Amino acid sequence: MCEVIGEIGVFVFVWCACSSDSFMVCMENITAFVDGPLAFLVTYAFVKQTSYRYVAQLVLSLCQLYGDVLYFTIEMCDGFTHGPVGHPLYFWFYFVFLNSLWIFVPFACIIESWKKIIVSQDSMDSTYDNRSKKRILKGS
Repeated sequence: MCEVIGEIGVFVFVWCACSSDSFMVCMENITAFVDGPLAFLVTYAFVKQTSYRYVAQLVLSLCQLYGDVLYFTIEMCDGFTHGPVGHPLYFWFYFVFLNSLWIFVPFACIIESWKKIIVSQDSMDSTYDNRSKKRILKGS
């Protein structure tokens, strides 16, 4: 396991050291300084069962999905210059499989958040509609 973590560290270091793209550097800074604290907020929100937990999860998941889609597309546009294309470990496992998790997991969280927010909004709308109907029936 330690060897795998070391290999990932070397791959990430080589990718970061070779990247002189200012857009990518800016995106990684946003990820570090916005997504990181937001992840703590989402964790806190779920532990404490706050009312904003699904909105925060939706925002964080959209940030993660956006960042990973950019990561994949920029790498494709650059011609996969940061690693050996087709290599079973570095390309297919580290680059494709592990980074794909950061597409599927946020996408699943987006769907979950979307459904929860819709249920909550439907509940509020029906409560509001019932109050409005009662006022109309009373003649107010």
